[in-house]
Amino acid sequence: MSDVQSKMTEYQACGVKLGWLIDPDEKRVEIYRVGKETEVLLEPKNLSGEDLMPNLTVDLQEIF
Repeated sequence: MSDVQSKMTEYQACGVKLGWLIDPDEKRVEIYRVGKETEVLLEPKNLSGEDLMPNLTVDLQEIF
């Protein structure tokens, strides 16, 4: 997991404003946002594109 976390930090440095790291084994999601602390969710039912992609909703029930 540390490899992909490092990669997410690299993506943010390149301008990515919102990123999700989904760990299906742990049923956990890390949400990366510009200028904010990483948020960790345990067993979320879905993810939203927030302000960047307001019509995007990802259903995680099939993944978890």
